[in-house]
Amino acid sequence: MTDDFSPSRRRIVQGASLGVAAAALAATPTFAATGATATGTGGSRPLGDPRQGFPHPPFAVQSQPWPGLAGKMNPRPDHGETSYKGSGRLAGRKALITGGDSGIGRAVAIAYAREGADVAISYLPAEEEDAKEVIDLIRKAGRKGVALPGDIRDEAWCGQLVQKAVQELGGLDILVNNAARQHSFDSILDISTEDFDWTVKTNLYAMFWITKAAVPHMPPGAAIVNTTSVNAYNPSENLLDYAMTKGGIMIFTKGLAKQLIKKGIRVNGVAPGPFWTPLQVSGGQTPEKLQKFGGDSPMGRPGQPAEIAPIYVQLASTEASYETGQIFGASGGAGNP
Repeated sequence: MTDDFSPSRRRIVQGASLGVAAAALAATPTFAATGATATGTGGSRPLGDPRQGFPHPPFAVQSQPWPGLAGKMNPRPDHGETSYKGSGRLAGRKALITGGDSGIGRAVAIAYAREGADVAISYLPAEEEDAKEVIDLIRKAGRKGVALPGDIRDEAWCGQLVQKAVQELGGLDILVNNAARQHSFDSILDISTEDFDWTVKTNLYAMFWITKAAVPHMPPGAAIVNTTSVNAYNPSENLLDYAMTKGGIMIFTKGLAKQLIKKGIRVNGVAPGPFWTPLQVSGGQTPEKLQKFGGDSPMGRPGQPAEIAPIYVQLASTEASYETGQIFGASGGAGNP
């Protein structure tokens, strides 16, 4: 048993966490509603109706070529840039986040840095504009930010990606497999082998290759967090191949957790519902569905990436030491899981 999980260490962490927990309760959710004024380093949002103060459909007609940029979306997503306020929950940790340039991955990268972690992000070269903003935010938080552009459909690059992250960060104890490909097709007859291969390589193969390369570097106490989806439980008819891969990620998470707990490594997943990210405007939804996106959730709106980042923080932190093999949902009241 390592020092991270020794009784004395646990008592110290738990004692210190009492004050942190109180602050976290006040600061979570640590995002700003539209029109809210951020204050201090990270800002805060007053207690209010979660149905209000956030972008609602109908949304403007818009589209971008794959993979899309958050900076060109209307409205621009809230990743916690001006609102997330950390409390040292990941101090000294070293994280690699795939798809860390925009969407949920960007929100997680910002949150992790403000919680005290050094962060490496992977992304496609076409996403450089968004990625530069993230790296700048990580460094402004006083942490090391490492930019690793490349195509994770390439097995060789996945291995290099992990090696570069380990070298630049000086180790690795958090892995977030988040990058994904999503494209809407009305019928299985419309999905070409090329499209199918693109989705499966991005969502499943890359996760497998990156995790396989990362595990030998991860010490006891490390954490892996995979992004699955409510589509793993309630698949959308127009996202057949995407939903299939997200179901695979859910099963991979549960199975890998049983293996890696023998090494003291925890593995969990997050299943987002409708979130306002570049996936949606770059082919993930039809123009008609995009205008109504998130409107059929009990909240009546899509989530903003900043609203889900605290779940990833919790799962990576030592406070979640008994959580492994679990899938945590955030779907605006729709359930699943």
